[in-house]
Amino acid sequence: MQTILVIDDDESLRDTISVMLEQEEFRVLQAGDGREGFDKAISNKPDLMLVDLRLPSMTGMEICRQLRAAKVLTPIIVLSAIGDEVDKVLLLEIGADDYVVKPFGRRELLARIRALLRRTSQDAHKVLRCADAEIDLERRIVSRRNEEVRMTPAEYNLLVYFLQNPDRALTRDMILNSVWGYDSFPNTRTVDAHVVKLRQKLEPDPNIPRHFLTVHGVGYRFLP
Repeated sequence: MQTILVIDDDESLRDTISVMLEQEEFRVLQAGDGREGFDKAISNKPDLMLVDLRLPSMTGMEICRQLRAAKVLTPIIVLSAIGDEVDKVLLLEIGADDYVVKPFGRRELLARIRALLRRTSQDAHKVLRCADAEIDLERRIVSRRNEEVRMTPAEYNLLVYFLQNPDRALTRDMILNSVWGYDSFPNTRTVDAHVVKLRQKLEPDPNIPRHFLTVHGVGYRFLP
């Protein structure tokens, strides 16, 4: 039985989500503030977390940041109110895997939970390779010639997306939707900036890329 930790200071919503998840045969843990939720995430090691953005004692954003800094890789779905000014890019950069805007439907939330659990389960215990680099999907570690290559969460997620879609012409919009997780974005140049970072960290010669190739007028193609 998979365990889901629900961190939300709205007791009524927290109970509603918990009952729904228990009906779907998940084991549910609850926390009413950020600090309690962070501690339970560390001690109980749930399979997935639902984290409200606005929490007393420790915000949802800070929970994401500190868990990822502590190398805790538990999948995180952030819950945000419809009026919140959410920097979605920042949330995903600091390690959130998805977000859902309140109010949300039961089917939508369950679909996102199952999709994320399925994706992380498939990724576990796999090591992928790119030239002289190894990508450990379970530990989210990239190494090159036995030395760890430091990457932001967004750089890492982009790299994995390329690895899972070799030799395909990928448009910038496809990449944004798949890696950053939503349909619109203020500036597709963010993809270009992250590809430049991957080239600098993984290409033998970043000025003459052999793996992360530009497809003019389209986007990029990755050749392992």
